[in-house]
Amino acid sequence: MEKFKAALLLAGVGDSLGYLNFSWEICGSGVKIQEELKQLGGLENLVLSADKWPVSDNTRMHMATAEALITDYWCLEDLYREMVKQYVYAVDKLQGRRPDPATIEGCSQLKPDNYLLAWHTPFNEKGSGFGAATKAMCIGMRYWQPDRLETLIEVSVECGRMTHNHPTGFLGSLCTALFTSYAIQGKPIVQWGREMLKVVPMAEEYCKKTIRHMAEYQEHWFYYEAKWQFYLEEREIAEDHENKPNFPDKYDAEERDKVYKKWSSEGRGGRRGHDAPMIAYDALLGAAAADWKDLCSRAMFHGGESGATGTIAGCLYGLLHGLNNVPKGLYREIELKERLEYLGEKLYQASTKEK
Repeated sequence: MEKFKAALLLAGVGDSLGYLNFSWEICGSGVKIQEELKQLGGLENLVLSADKWPVSDNTRMHMATAEALITDYWCLEDLYREMVKQYVYAVDKLQGRRPDPATIEGCSQLKPDNYLLAWHTPFNEKGSGFGAATKAMCIGMRYWQPDRLETLIEVSVECGRMTHNHPTGFLGSLCTALFTSYAIQGKPIVQWGREMLKVVPMAEEYCKKTIRHMAEYQEHWFYYEAKWQFYLEEREIAEDHENKPNFPDKYDAEERDKVYKKWSSEGRGGRRGHDAPMIAYDALLGAAAADWKDLCSRAMFHGGESGATGTIAGCLYGLLHGLNNVPKGLYREIELKERLEYLGEKLYQASTKEK
C-alpha cells in the first residue's frame, strides 16, 4: 500500500517539478533548467509548496481518473460514465493552470447527461497529445494482475479516447497503464517496451470490436508502433530482453534534449502520446537504480514537456522504490497531498479486492 500512495504522490511531485508554474514546461533547454535549479539551492533543498510549485492539469486529470476507479461501479460502462463526470468537473478547476488545449477540447465533447453515449467523442486529428498518457497510470494500478490484462486494455483505451481520440493519444494511455502494471508485477524494466508492443495489436482488436472510427485509426495506427520500434532498436533492446540497453557515452542535458527532440513529432520532447511515456521509460532505464536525483535530471529537467514526462516517471518510481531517496521537502507540502495519498490507498484496496 505504501508504494501505491508513493506512486500518486510522486506523480504529483514529478509534475510540479517539471512544470514549475509553467515556466520550466515552456523552457526549451535542459541545461538552462538545471542551472536555474542550482540557483534555487539544488533538488535536495527545494520545498514544493502549493503556491510556488502548483501541480498542473496532468495531476488533476490523473486524480479524476483515480476518483472514478475507486467508486463502486457495477460494470465498465458505469465506470466510463463516472470518468466523464470526473473529467468535466476537473476541467472546471483548471482555470489559471494553462491546461493542455487537447484535454480541454476533448472534455468539451463529453456528454455527462447522455446515458448511452456519454464517453463517445469524435475522432480528433489533433488528439495525439500526451494528456491521455498522463492520466492513465492509475488504471494499471487498479488492474495490475496479469489476468486482468483485457480489462486494463479496454479501460485504458476508453479512458484515453474520451479526451484524445487518436491512436497516438490513446495508445499513450495504454502504455502508461501497462508500465504501471509491469512495475507492480516486478517485471524487469528492460522488458517493458517490447512487452507493450505485443499488447498493442490486442488494443487494435478491441477497437475493431467497438466499431468506432476504425478507418481513421488505421490511417494513423502505424506511427505509434513505428516510433517505439525505432526507439527500442536505438537502445539495442532485443526481442529476448537479455541485453542491457545501450546509451551514448556522452548523454548529458544538452545531448538528451537533442535526442528527445528527435523522438518527438514536432521538435518538443514529450509533447505526444508516444514520446511522453518514452522519455519517462528512457529515464528509468538510464538512471542508476533507485537514484531519484538522476531520474529527475533525465525526466523532469529537460527542454520540452517536462511536466508530462515527470508525472509518468514519478509515478513509476514510486511503485518501484517508494519514497526512499526522495527528499521530504519535495512531498511534505505538495498541493493536494492528503487526497493523493488517499487515492493511492483506495486504489490498492480496490486492486486487491476481487470484482
